[in-house]
Amino acid sequence: MTDSTHRKGPESPTQSSDEREPPRRAGTIKRGGGDPAVRGRTTIADGVVEKIAGLAARDVVGVHAMGSGLSRTFGAVRDRVPGGTKSVARGVKAEVGEVQTALDLEIVVDYGVSIGDVARAVRENVIASVERMTGLEVVEVNIAVSDVKLPDEEEEEPETRLQ
Repeated sequence: MTDSTHRKGPESPTQSSDEREPPRRAGTIKRGGGDPAVRGRTTIADGVVEKIAGLAARDVVGVHAMGSGLSRTFGAVRDRVPGGTKSVARGVKAEVGEVQTALDLEIVVDYGVSIGDVARAVRENVIASVERMTGLEVVEVNIAVSDVKLPDEEEEEPETRLQ
């Protein structure tokens, strides 16, 4: 049968110009396949998520500090060492999987604020920041309030003595 409606190929009247493959040059190779965004894996370290969560938690009004008293004291000393960097992940522990993460935060709140409201705001801000920046699903954010900062209380950080 030589009817033109049964022939295959670019000249077939039933095949639109969108369905035709572009002509290939001799020696060209079709590279890859599919969306470039899915060609490979992206892994995110626990420390990355901890830093994001730490910064997000500190942004909430009513959060005075992160971490326990002892970790804050050691951190303050470490922060003052020349060349040392401030630990934004202090008070944060993350467990990161392939598509999900869970976080534990230890915070110190300012006296007079509602702890429930602060915890809710921290949870919301941390979840939004981590999910937006990493694409991971945050399955839980556990918050431990380890202390309350009283208005007349001195900072626990040691004084700086440079000679």
